[in-house]
Amino acid sequence: MKKWTRWEDWVAVAAGAAAMLSTLFVPPMGASLALMLALGGLLVISGLVNLAAPGLVAMESVQAALGLLLFVSPWIGGYVDTASGAAWMSWICGAVALVVAVLAIRPSMQAHQDAIPH
Repeated sequence: MKKWTRWEDWVAVAAGAAAMLSTLFVPPMGASLALMLALGGLLVISGLVNLAAPGLVAMESVQAALGLLLFVSPWIGGYVDTASGAAWMSWICGAVALVVAVLAIRPSMQAHQDAIPH
């Protein structure tokens, strides 16, 4: 598996960046600003690490966990108001990151196994 070519990781980077950038446009509620910036930034970092080293299975799990945390952050951070743009952005970006991380786990496991000499 080549570095910097996995679409799943590019989508995770974009989801994290979208969560971070949306804080400029949606009114903050509760802890939305801090949670969206932190989790979005961590998603970008984990996506870049996965792009640079595509055989790290543990990083795919970290990325899935970050996506899940971003998805549940409206309930944790107290900005679950259904009319809130921050909540919708967290749900959408978190779900996208979680789905692409789950899709990337199997290819990452295969790349890891291929890298080990038998």
